[in-house]
Amino acid sequence: MTLLIRNGRVIDPAADFDSAADVLVEDGKISKVMPKIEETADQQINAEGCFVMPGFIDLHVHLRDPGFERKETVVTGAAAAARGGYTTIVAMPNTKPVVDNADVVNYVHNKAKNMTKVNILQAGAITKKMEGTQLADIARMVQAGSPAISEDGKSVMNAYLLREAMKLAQQLDIPILSHCEDRNLLNGGVVNDDENARKNGLPGISNSVEDVIAIRDVLLAEDTGAKLHLCHCSTKESVEIIKIAKYKNVRISAEVCPHHFTLTSDDMIQGDTNYKMNPPLRTKEDVEALRQGLKDNVIDVIATDHAPHTKDDKNDSMLRAPFGIIGLETAAALTYTELVLGGYLTPMQMAEKMSRNPARVIGIDKGSLEPGKTADLVIFDPNKTYTIDASKFASKSRNTPFDGRKVTGAVRATIAGGEIIYQANEQ
Repeated sequence: MTLLIRNGRVIDPAADFDSAADVLVEDGKISKVMPKIEETADQQINAEGCFVMPGFIDLHVHLRDPGFERKETVVTGAAAAARGGYTTIVAMPNTKPVVDNADVVNYVHNKAKNMTKVNILQAGAITKKMEGTQLADIARMVQAGSPAISEDGKSVMNAYLLREAMKLAQQLDIPILSHCEDRNLLNGGVVNDDENARKNGLPGISNSVEDVIAIRDVLLAEDTGAKLHLCHCSTKESVEIIKIAKYKNVRISAEVCPHHFTLTSDDMIQGDTNYKMNPPLRTKEDVEALRQGLKDNVIDVIATDHAPHTKDDKNDSMLRAPFGIIGLETAAALTYTELVLGGYLTPMQMAEKMSRNPARVIGIDKGSLEPGKTADLVIFDPNKTYTIDASKFASKSRNTPFDGRKVTGAVRATIAGGEIIYQANEQ
């Protein structure tokens, strides 16, 4: 089976390549990348006016499967990923049952292999049942294919236990994906701790809730030599913490989500729980620091923290509704609109932070269009301007504050293992 992608602008961070070229795919692998390929192929895509980049990789997705399939499943989450240009996603372990053993890892991996074309990797929990009292069966989960461990949705508050997990992660050469949140400082907060919270009578979440744990986890990573990845950074202080840690050669990487580099607490609509996420939307100063952190390569990765909830779940007060929004189908457009058109990132940096760098964090041989590599690609139209319509999402859920937002940049096609797994209707 052969596929020829013609007339695109090929952007490949792994090869430092940014030029007009054709791409030939044979038997699921990249065969040639050349200015003009004259060969015939079983399928062709005209990518004129579009970027051809390595398939996006999302290190932070909640598939809700097993246990919460009313919100999302492996199948619907994979469909949303494909529409968003993602060919690989990492699923978080806060399911029911918790992914704290190899059996649950195998369940997700087998379901993904049999029912989707997206490469789904299941992260393991750090502690049993995510209760923070005893380490999970980390070694066997890694043997089953877990590329990382995480307690996402909370922090392991017992520093000794986390240090033991880091020592084991260092031996296994996997990263710890850290959700930085001091449970004791959280104190029932639901939005950013600022004037908007006080005006609306809502308990706030201060920057220190994130920053205290970020500092602790950096110190533990420095102590153990473990690879630490800070999830969904939201504060200006986090950017400084990462910068200092990198200066000290701590093995650290970090991500920021589109909602955190796009929206501030001033943008929230009172009572609309689609603006409730954790960490919360912060101030303009925080957003600018995150954008600069991405621009300066202090922050390595853009991830979604795709967190689906049903309409009934979110149809509650700001105090009681669950945290989280979906993001797989809006991330690329928001990144291009806010960061590339906004002058913070080049298209090459966009590909680095959405594909090449995530692959490096979890140590997989992806994020490259070099000949011989698996043919995971995204064709992205940087000229299409449109209005986000959540009713057309492939995800089961619709909980997004970006419904109705005008953006520029659309995924025209997603190719995984040489197979077209999504193609926009206008193609």
